[in-house]
Amino acid sequence: MELDKRQAADSGEGCLVGVIRVPVKIVALIVVLPVRVVWDLLVAFGQAVRRHVLGPLSVYVVQPALRAAGLVLTVLLKLVFVWPWVGSWRFVLEPLHLHVLAPGGRLLYAYLLRPLGEALARIGRGGMRYLLAPLAKGVAWTGWALCMILFVWPWVGLWRYVLAPVGRGLLWLAGVVHRYVLTPVGQALLWLGGAGYRYVLSPVGQALVWLGGAFHQYVLTPVGRALVWLGGAFHRYVLTPVGRALVWLGGVAYRYVLTPVGQVLVWAWHVAGRILRAVWRAVRLVGRVVVGWPVAQVYRHVLTPVGHVVREVWRTVRTTVRQARADVRKALFGGPGREPVRSRARTLGSTTAVSNTPAPESPLPQRQG
Repeated sequence: MELDKRQAADSGEGCLVGVIRVPVKIVALIVVLPVRVVWDLLVAFGQAVRRHVLGPLSVYVVQPALRAAGLVLTVLLKLVFVWPWVGSWRFVLEPLHLHVLAPGGRLLYAYLLRPLGEALARIGRGGMRYLLAPLAKGVAWTGWALCMILFVWPWVGLWRYVLAPVGRGLLWLAGVVHRYVLTPVGQALLWLGGAGYRYVLSPVGQALVWLGGAFHQYVLTPVGRALVWLGGAFHRYVLTPVGRALVWLGGVAYRYVLTPVGQVLVWAWHVAGRILRAVWRAVRLVGRVVVGWPVAQVYRHVLTPVGHVVREVWRTVRTTVRQARADVRKALFGGPGREPVRSRARTLGSTTAVSNTPAPESPLPQRQG
């Protein structure tokens, strides 16, 4: 206790750190230390069993047994599935093929199959030359004769003895009708058409042309001139005064009505914009006073100190637990306490430790003054 007080006094730690460190050390000695000791003993026991029992057992018992079982299984599989077929092929099927089937096949081919094939080939050539070829020629000639009798000669006789004479007669009759009937009738119709055009259509057309000219000269021209005069008078004495009056009315309305109304609308738009800007500034000011300033004060005067206190308490607890573990290791195994690798001091920007001894840590920053 005196040593802890001296260390606390040397490091400049406050009473809050001492009050938190003592319960944490007690909890570490009662809970963490037995669990850590049991865990280390279990790890050492497991390593010893693996090194002195499981390793030799695997090397000298399990692996030889597995190799022997694999060799026996390989021999059994070969004995059941490989050697019977290899022996049957080598000592039964191959000698039977070499000494029985192959010589018998050669003899059968040389003295039976080849002479029989040659005899059949001679018989086939003779039958083709003296039987099948004449028979095929007779069948082909009979078929050609039947086709000619059934499909060619009837149509040829019909064309030669029926259709050709009838066609010639019809052509002669058509020539006679054209020469002695159609030609005189056509000439008579042409003469009648020329006479009708000369003595009927031409006088009627001339009369219609004269009537059209007279109607245009004595009817359409005076009416068109009258309509043009009326249109000019209507434009001069009606449309022009009315248009001038409408233009004057439009100018008066633009000058004395639309311009003042537009100026009033522009002024109202600017006034509305100023009012909206003032309202927005007021809303911003109210939000800053009602929400922003209280939140900033709470963060500055409440949350920040609470966060500092929580951080200091966490650092104190962590440092106390590490020191308790180091003291227990030193008491059990002797020698200086060794911190975990992750807690060793490291150089800036590097992952290598400065030394094997842990760097002194202070849970709280040194307070001055």
